[in-house]
Parts: sequence; C-alpha cells; structure tokens
Amino acid sequence: MATPLRFLHLHSSFNPGGKELRCARLINLFGPGIEHVIVSAQDGALGAASAIAPGMQVAFPQDFPALAGRPTPGRLHRIAEAMRGYDLVLTYNWGAMNAVMAHTLFGQALHLPPLVHHEDGFNEDEAERLRTSRNWYRRLALGKTSALVVPSKRLEWIARDVWYQPRGRVRRIANGINTSAYGRRSDPRALPRIIKQPGELWLGTLAGLRPVKNLPRLVRAFAALPEEWHLVILGEGPEREVILDTALQLDLSHRVHLPGHVVDPAKAIGLFDLFALSSESEQFPISVVEAMAAGIAAVSPDVGDVRAMLASANRDYVTRTGDEAGLADALCVLASDRRLREAIGAANQARARAEFDEKAMAAAYASVYAGAMGRAVLA
Repeated sequence: MATPLRFLHLHSSFNPGGKELRCARLINLFGPGIEHVIVSAQDGALGAASAIAPGMQVAFPQDFPALAGRPTPGRLHRIAEAMRGYDLVLTYNWGAMNAVMAHTLFGQALHLPPLVHHEDGFNEDEAERLRTSRNWYRRLALGKTSALVVPSKRLEWIARDVWYQPRGRVRRIANGINTSAYGRRSDPRALPRIIKQPGELWLGTLAGLRPVKNLPRLVRAFAALPEEWHLVILGEGPEREVILDTALQLDLSHRVHLPGHVVDPAKAIGLFDLFALSSESEQFPISVVEAMAAGIAAVSPDVGDVRAMLASANRDYVTRTGDEAGLADALCVLASDRRLREAIGAANQARARAEFDEKAMAAAYASVYAGAMGRAVLA
C-alpha cells in the first residue's frame, strides 16, 4: 500500500474566511488519501476546521514554531526545520511569509519539500496601498517557491509587476463552489436566532466582521431601504459591536441581524432577496460567487474582480469604491424592483454555473500541487 502524501498548511489564521473555507473544501475534494497538517499563526484560530468532512486525515499541532515575529535567522531556521518530513508545503497570505522566507533561505540545505504560496488579498493595513517594506520582503521570500497561486486578475498583476515574479510561477485560479448546491429554496428557520417572517425582504452578506469589510458602511447604506427590508450579516469577527452600535445609532437595531457564522451557506443564502458587499478591498470573493449561484442580484463597490465576475446585467450596480451614497442608491433601485432583481439573479446564476464551479477549481489546484512535487497527477 502506497504511503499517503503529507501536506503542511501554514495559515495566518484558520478561522472561517474565504481562503480558509476554500482550503477546507479542497481537502474534502482531494479525499482521505492525503494527510493534512494545519497550522494557524493566530493561537486557537481554527474555526474553519468545522468545514472539513469527517474521515479526512487532518491534524492541528500545537508545537509548531511561531510564524509571526521578527524574521531573525534563528526563528527562520526553526520554522524551516519544522517543514521537514512533508511532501508539500502550502503557505497562505502575508501571515505565513516568514515561513516562505525560511524555505527560500534553508530549503536546499535542509532538503525541504517544494512550497506553493497562496495570496488571496490584503487586510485593512494594505487595503488602499501596499507597504513598500512588505513588497521587498515578498520579492525576496518568493524567490524559490514552486508556484504562487492567486484568485484575481489584480493580484496576478501585483505578483508580476510589483513582486517581480516570473510569468511561469504565477498561477491564477478562480475561486469555485459547488454551484449545484445553491439556488434551492431555503428554510425560513435555517439560521440561528432569526426566522424570516412572511412579508420580510432580506439584504444579506457573508463576511468576516473585520475593518476591511467596512460593514458599518453597509448598515448606513441600508438605512435608506423601506421598513420591510432587513439586513442580515453572516459571519464572526472583532467588528461585531461596532456594527451593532452603528445600527443602534441609526435606530435600525430591529432590522439589522448578526446570526453568526454559517457552516453551510448553501442552506441559508437562498433567504436573501438581495446581496451586498461594502469592502475596502477584495480580490475574488467567494461570497459573491455563492450569491450568484443562488440566483441573487448583487450590489458592491468596484473592488478586485467583482465587476468582471458578475453577469453583465448586474454591472450597473457596481459602484465607485468608497462611494457610500452610490452604494445606497444602487440598493434602493434593486430593492424597489423585484422583476429586475430576479432577471439579474438568473443571469448571475447562469454565469456562476458556467464559470465558477468547484470541479474546475479543484482540478487546477491538483495540477499545480502535483506539478510542484514533480508528479503527473495528485492521486
């Protein structure tokens, strides 16, 4: 019997978010024949583990060297030593960049396995402008990676023109989901602590409650909608109280709901009548693909690849980044016209099924990972 492959995943956090849930979904799709060891740079931030299917071979070690901190030679050498014994190392975002640097510096001497790095976007500290010091560090650290995987055209451009990565190293793979699981009628009781009542209309979003998502902006834009509309924000994070305070100040507490994280969005997103983002920065948000697959029209700032992702009929409701009044106006137009929402939603659903299904995504990732290990196929 062949020895199973062993993958080491080094995350900035493994709490539920786009990249973490994609990682969990890929683990499920690759099946139980691969062992996965998952490390979070944030102590205890392992909430996305609940999305990994039973029967997968997964471990969460508590003694892996800290990924965060000054990149001293001693720290980097300890991280590099801990990478030994695997078939492939997978690193994610800036929070794991010390591990990428450790691999570049000590990989050859320690005979380390190949490394594939993933960049999915930026937090609020780089939402408007990339930090020069981090650009330099990325250029050096990424020098010996087998591949750099990005989901969006903008990140592909940054990787090539800002981080100076060779064209053959950068691989753009669009985020995908199981589109066939979406588009079904959802149970009004599908969410904890809230039931959709007859006559209610829901504006919804799925997002980590972090400053870069600027959810207080969405609350303010939502304030213009009629009384029958409710705002439902699915997710968890440190901005929860800020969002609730904004709703309280605008006398919207009875119409703004934060039920928390939902393990299976496909069972809940069908309750939304309209979807919205309010982020300062995105790249290729899975939540938009989920809304599209569910047949829902969307309103969003013009961030990342969102405009290109949406069906052409929906692109008139992508507003200038930072234009809160424009966001509110777009919400009002779609909220007032059910037939328009439904027509746009149908176009979004057709595009999601044609372009963003998880089977194509999984095949592309399997190809990159197998190629890094010098294999023809992953299995």
